[in-house]
Amino acid sequence: MKIRNISLINYRNYNHLNIELGKDVNVFQGENAQGKTNILESIYYCAFGRSHRTSKVKDLIMWDKKNAQIRVYIEKDRLDKTIDMNLLSDGRKSISVNKVKLTKIGDLLGVLNVVMFSPEDLKIVKESPGIRRRFLDMEISQLDKQYYNALVNYNKVLAERNALLKSRRIDKNILDIYDIKLSEQASYIARQRINYIGMLNSYGKAIHQEITTQKEEIRYVYKSSFSLEGNLKDNLKNELTRKREIDIDRGTTSAGIHRDDLLIFINDVDAKDFGSQGQQRTAVLTMKFSSLEIIKKVKGEYPILLLDDVLSELDLSRKKFILKSIENIQTVITCTGVENIEEYLTGSYRLFNVQNGSIVDGGD
Repeated sequence: MKIRNISLINYRNYNHLNIELGKDVNVFQGENAQGKTNILESIYYCAFGRSHRTSKVKDLIMWDKKNAQIRVYIEKDRLDKTIDMNLLSDGRKSISVNKVKLTKIGDLLGVLNVVMFSPEDLKIVKESPGIRRRFLDMEISQLDKQYYNALVNYNKVLAERNALLKSRRIDKNILDIYDIKLSEQASYIARQRINYIGMLNSYGKAIHQEITTQKEEIRYVYKSSFSLEGNLKDNLKNELTRKREIDIDRGTTSAGIHRDDLLIFINDVDAKDFGSQGQQRTAVLTMKFSSLEIIKKVKGEYPILLLDDVLSELDLSRKKFILKSIENIQTVITCTGVENIEEYLTGSYRLFNVQNGSIVDGGD
């Protein structure tokens, strides 16, 4: 999978942009606030139908315009794809793939696979379980549309169950129905999360040891609010029944995959509470590069790797690891130019100079 062309109209600070990407490494270099990250964001948007920076469509449109457009042309082994996004200032958006309009975001997932690594990803280790669940959900949804649909259905039923609990007009027969529906969706979601974490461990062990020169071992563990032994559907249903009175008292659902967490251990120590900042960065780096290998295994081809201003945050050994590992992966990198990454790139690369919404191709 390779992106050949990106076209932007009225997107962020780009009035009109049309660029051809190189098949290997593409470096977007420039000072801060010039529009480098906007390029990565547009690619990410075409993969997930959402921005990694804002939930508001209006934020993506040039301030004095009524709409914005993104077009990405993708070369794939089986069939080339063109993704078109039309974003409207009233918050609406339309998405087409090869000129066929999509009715659901779920139909977009997997058309363009990407893995993004940005400084904000340190939150995956440091902050709340919700951020770690979101990492799992985004990565698995690229690989499995059934997972995404199960997640949508689960969240819908969860919202309805919580609304009933908050109403204080409790109909236990309806609660029984909600518990069955939640358990059906949650059992599939939990199983796929467990499988994904198994692959994270499989690929992550060697990757982490290479980055840390054999000094550290990493381990990922899925922590659930219900038993993961035996029949997951029955386990959650029984747990919901057991906690029903607590849920009625609190007005919220206390068990389910929305309460679960991804634990990260380095040398058997919890990285969230006891890992150094360097260890936490390395843990995220391991997760991202493991995700690349997982997508390659499942999809048969590498995704696009997006590196948003991360090289300046890493020490020399981690920087060298990244630049050595991307030789066979189309990569889009943003940097301010002070990293001198061309000194470490061994393969071909294309350099783009970015200044105030204008891009000049610096050549190969």
